[in-house]
Amino acid sequence: MKDEEDRPTLPDLADLWQETMNWQPEAGQHAQFQSFYELILESNRQLNLTRITEPSEFWEKHLWDSLRGISRLLPSPPSLFRAIDIGTGAGIPGVPVAIVRPDWEVTLLDSTRKKISFVQSAVDTLKLENIKTAVDRVEQIGHDRHHREQYDLGLIRAVATASVCAEYTLPLLKVGGLAILYRGQWTDEEAQGLAVAVEQLGGTIEATDAFVTPLTHSTRHCIYLRKIATTSTMFPRTIGIPTQDPL
Repeated sequence: MKDEEDRPTLPDLADLWQETMNWQPEAGQHAQFQSFYELILESNRQLNLTRITEPSEFWEKHLWDSLRGISRLLPSPPSLFRAIDIGTGAGIPGVPVAIVRPDWEVTLLDSTRKKISFVQSAVDTLKLENIKTAVDRVEQIGHDRHHREQYDLGLIRAVATASVCAEYTLPLLKVGGLAILYRGQWTDEEAQGLAVAVEQLGGTIEATDAFVTPLTHSTRHCIYLRKIATTSTMFPRTIGIPTQDPL
């Protein structure tokens, strides 16, 4: 075991949290972020969970970026509701979200069993009782009555094109629910294509949030989709079809 002083340590950066989100994590939440970071580093060689391992880069690209997407929901009063992180991988953005919103029930979904096994182990170590994990394809659970139209919030990051992400998320949301698509660059052409897809899925583009990351000053976008009508039972289409033939 490494000595305490040899452990990579995440920067605190409370002022940056406050400046960029009008919010900052409590000491206990920061400690959980640190423990989560260490668990990822320990398992990363075997599982290839992330290429982002340097402390400041991890803080910005995994923790800050994850929470920037839900920043408009962070200061809100506690309200028990259900969120799902689709294609969670190493548990991002779902684990950071669950840490800062312990009143939410967060489901972490991935089709790779080894990744979900890691995430479940991390969840157990961190004692995050508000997290559930699932190994499955989103095209399948989108037709499962335990998941279809059962969620208030859908998170999807670095998974596929925006229209495919919409087809994955909107069938899982209740009417009135919100999907957050985490994107890098964003073009008018992509926006037009997404609008066409979202209309077929019972949704609308509520907002497009462009922002710059606080350390590397990279441009990022979060696209917010509001579900306004029940999604047709033809969606999501069968495994592989959404990516092969986007709406």
